[in-house]
Order: sequence, then C-alpha cells, then structure tokens
Amino acid sequence: MSDDLDPGAASRLSEPDLRALSAFVDDELTAAEHQALGARLTINRRAANRVACYRTQRAALRVLFADPAAQTSRSYVVLRTRTSWWHRMALAVSAFAAGAALAGLAGLAGLAGVISTPVTPLSAQMAFARQADLAYVVYAPERRHPVEVTAARKGALVDWLSKRLNRPLSAPSLREYGYALLGGRLLPGIAGPAAQFMYENGAGARLALYMSPASQREVAIQLLREGDRRTFSWANDHMSYALSGQMAEGQLREIAVDVCSESGGHPEKWR
Repeated sequence: MSDDLDPGAASRLSEPDLRALSAFVDDELTAAEHQALGARLTINRRAANRVACYRTQRAALRVLFADPAAQTSRSYVVLRTRTSWWHRMALAVSAFAAGAALAGLAGLAGLAGVISTPVTPLSAQMAFARQADLAYVVYAPERRHPVEVTAARKGALVDWLSKRLNRPLSAPSLREYGYALLGGRLLPGIAGPAAQFMYENGAGARLALYMSPASQREVAIQLLREGDRRTFSWANDHMSYALSGQMAEGQLREIAVDVCSESGGHPEKWR
C-alpha cells in the first residue's frame, strides 16, 4: 500500500490504494489486512471518505439491480454529496498535535505526529470528538468485523485495553436503553492509544464509546454534529470519553449522562 494512506501524505489516493479500499468494503482482504487497513482509516479522512462513498455506491447498486419479484415494496435511493471532512478539519488539525501509534499492527509502517501546537482544553476535546466520530464511521457499518474482541471475552477485552491505555477501564452496561455490548478494539488516538466499545440494539443500530487518556482533569460535555451522526464528548479524571451514534440528541445525551456517572464523572456539573 502506498504512502498516501499515511496521514501525513499530501498526494491523492493511488490506484493500488483505491483497489485496497475497494477490497476492504467488499470483504476481500484477509483478517490481518482488514484490521491493519481499518486502523489506518481511523486517522486518514481521505481514505475513510472514499470507503464511505464505496459503501453508498454498493448499497445503491444492490437496490437498483435487486430482483423485482423479491421486493415487497418500492425502494428509493438518495445519493448526496458532502463537503470533504478534511476541509472542515483544517482549522482543528492546525490546533492540536496529530499522531498515531500503530507499530504493533501487522503490515503497517510507523506513523508519527506532524503538528505540535499548544491547545485549549475545549479545542483538544473537540479534536478528540472528531477522532471518535471517524472511528464510528469506519467500524459501525461493519457487519463482519465491527469489533476486534467480542463481548464473549469481555473480561479479557477490558483487561487488555486497560493495560494498553495504562488506565483501569470498564464497559458500561447500556441494556437499560436496549443496547448490548458487541465487543471492542484498540485504536490509535491523537496522542496515544484509544479504546472503542461497540454496542448494538435489536434493530441493528449501533453506539460506540471511545476513550483515551487526557491531559485535562475535567472538561464539560460538548456536542459534535456530523450529518445524521451525533457525538457527545467529555473528560473526567484525566480520561476523555466520546459517545457516538445516529439518534436524537436528547436521547444520546441521556445515555452520555449515565455513562459519565458510571465512569466516576460529574454530569450534574454540565449546563
């Protein structure tokens, strides 16, 4: 895979890169290749945007060429163009240190941060929320590989991620809201490793809780809106958390309040 999938690369995606991204969407990669490329997508918005386009095209083709006899109702396809994420990220990226630690992933070249500028707690937290949103975009649609370690091994999963983040972690229960834990994975964060726990309800909708150590002791809740996605982020006890999903803001905020409380935070301070 060429250097364009490195977050520091400036050139356009090459033909080998595009073929690799297409194979990722079509589940044509080996498990190791899929995991390695998925990790890179969480820090490369150009490549992640391309994957999102491929998924939209695939869904549209399935509808257009479906067997009419098998359809019980009419299907409609709406394709929308969106402003490139990396354009909207330009100001935010210039304000924080960007980097990744992926040395342990098979087949990946080393990646390093390229910007280092003092930031405010709020701008750093918003950058963290955008990273969480991108991780949600990459893994929430996955049917075969939504998590790296399943909920069947919850104890091992939590112990492993706690060790990698060097902080005691827990996967909060969201069963009260109809969401069960699918599992989780280790991801690159802005300044070190991050963890993601994925949840799913009976209708197949998914929520993701993303977390990483933070320099700030506490940051009040913030809301990030991206299309039909919402991410509530906050920090407490030098840990940043972000809850991402596609649901009404009020409902997602309610869940975020409970998650914050369960993790030892103080949501009663939120205004």
